[in-house]
Amino acid sequence: MESLKELYRIGEGPSSSHTMGPQRIAKNIMKIYPRATKFHVDLYGSLSLTGKGHLTDFMMEKTFAPIPVTFSFKSDTLPFHPNGMIVTVYENDTIVDEIEAYSIGGGSVVYKGDQQNEPIQIYHQNSLKEILDYVDKHGISLYDYVLENEGQDFDHYLYKILDAMFLSVENGLSKTGTIQGKLKLQRVAKSMYQQAQNTRREVERERLFLTSYAYAVAEENADGGMIVTAPTCGASGILPAVLYYCYKNMHIEKKDIIKALAIAGIIGNVVKTNATISGADGGCQAEVGTACAMAASAMAWIYELNNSLIEYAAEMGLEHNLGLICDPVGGYVQIPCIERNGYGSLRALDAAMLAKQLGYVRKNKVSFDTIVKVMKDTGKDLAYEYKETSLGGLAKEFGLS
Repeated sequence: MESLKELYRIGEGPSSSHTMGPQRIAKNIMKIYPRATKFHVDLYGSLSLTGKGHLTDFMMEKTFAPIPVTFSFKSDTLPFHPNGMIVTVYENDTIVDEIEAYSIGGGSVVYKGDQQNEPIQIYHQNSLKEILDYVDKHGISLYDYVLENEGQDFDHYLYKILDAMFLSVENGLSKTGTIQGKLKLQRVAKSMYQQAQNTRREVERERLFLTSYAYAVAEENADGGMIVTAPTCGASGILPAVLYYCYKNMHIEKKDIIKALAIAGIIGNVVKTNATISGADGGCQAEVGTACAMAASAMAWIYELNNSLIEYAAEMGLEHNLGLICDPVGGYVQIPCIERNGYGSLRALDAAMLAKQLGYVRKNKVSFDTIVKVMKDTGKDLAYEYKETSLGGLAKEFGLS
């Protein structure tokens, strides 16, 4: 598996696959061809169908500036992944290269025929079973396992990521107004937070706090603000909401929360390695489902559950999002995405609670690795319209005038 630095990335929303990945591709091409005089980008598949709403062309144009760039939006897909593009590079009106590139989710990119861009694998284990067997054999914690592979100073990076997550929550809670785009969607995180402060019923109050944190990040993401992929931009509100809740409402110290962040990263990495975290490839189950599993595992660790029950929480978090489609209205990461982040944060908390209550009564019969495989197979079986194309589901029925 790759480093968690390839999973947790700080960047601008609204989409890791449609904004951050294409931006990364543009930056790489600029480095390779510093003498380029213009570019033309053919966007394919999901990048074409929802690129406008996801700001793909805007971000690439911004990155290539001041060099001019033109775009074509193609209806078909390239062979490797639904998020594909071909960038034609010109020097003085002469074509010098045509680069086929793919944004495969979470800000990660690959290029056709370029073996040098294959990701560096720093973890020798690829499944959660292999990881749990390893830590059990060597008598170490899951956090120690991360440090063993990432380096003993990796906690500095985790603090950086945690601080960025918390800042995205606080930024979202401080803002009001309308999110950019044709939907004219109002920000509600701040009002939800204020409502939570004024709610007397403890259970309702705590769940409102948690949900307001998730909405805060999701609204920041939808408006092009700075967030952390966890594992993607579209699902970036779930894990920060749970961790911020642990910090603000449960008064857990950051030195402990970064351990939960690392453990959540293991879960996300297993999904990324063995299935997909791209909504264009696997539907929203790959994004919100993975984020829910990550947050559930983090909360399970906060509850001081053993590794078996951490797995149980993560398994529930993903299992009960199986089949979740990706149907962003108008191509914007707003409806149903923002609400889905709030709902996912609650589900993560519930999964950890159920693992805590049920796990000591009976052994869970379904492994996390099994659910990852089922999610991958389900993603393959989902119709193209239900995988970040805005051609099916709510996106089709809602419509835009």
